[in-house]
Amino acid sequence: MGDSEDDTLERIQAIKSDKIVIIPTFWNEKMQDRGFVYAQQKMIAQYNCTGDWAFYLEGDEVLHEDDLPKIRAAMENNFNNQDVEALAFDYFHFFGSPDWLATSPAWYRQECRIIRNTIRSFAPDGLFWVVMNKNSRGRYPKAALVGAPIYHYGHVRSIAAMQAKNQRVGKYWGHDHPLFNGYQIDPEAVCRFSGKHPAIVVDWLVNEAEKNFAPDANYQASKKRVKTPLGHENRKTFWLGTE
Repeated sequence: MGDSEDDTLERIQAIKSDKIVIIPTFWNEKMQDRGFVYAQQKMIAQYNCTGDWAFYLEGDEVLHEDDLPKIRAAMENNFNNQDVEALAFDYFHFFGSPDWLATSPAWYRQECRIIRNTIRSFAPDGLFWVVMNKNSRGRYPKAALVGAPIYHYGHVRSIAAMQAKNQRVGKYWGHDHPLFNGYQIDPEAVCRFSGKHPAIVVDWLVNEAEKNFAPDANYQASKKRVKTPLGHENRKTFWLGTE
């Protein structure tokens, strides 16, 4: 954990669990290439993992309490199948408010968040792993689906909080983010969420999440997005399997 400007450390310490190990770290402020500093911090944690599987969650990702037995079962059922190197989750990408989901192909549908801790892997990016099965060549891990979603809340911060966040982290991508004035998206790229949020995040959603979002029927896509509908150019889709 790097230097914190809020009470994150105190909150973690207050949990008082012997399952939690806090690793003091320093962020490389000179690393400003496409967010690679996040990958560096991710790997510090992974290199200190000693269990059979390493489970990675980003700060704006949450598990639903109802899915915990299913996640544990996926790790147990695939433990002896060495063809399964990782476990992949479906994703709920909330956008604008807790009532809306981003559903276009620009938002990754599935991603690995659990990886076998006995294979040569590293993170060239905060979002994914690469397995080094040859000395100079990497590939995506072979993964089985858990059958449970990750609840991703990074794009439902209040407008003020989102602007402050962009100002803080833009330097890690080597540029300043433009002023954030509100959530904008093609109305065809979102749908209503009709499920139940994880209990642990409900208070935050009530007190800190953005509430006043509604898809703008007059939304005008950028020239880049007009060329490829719904922002598909921003994300490739990789099918995960165990073959």
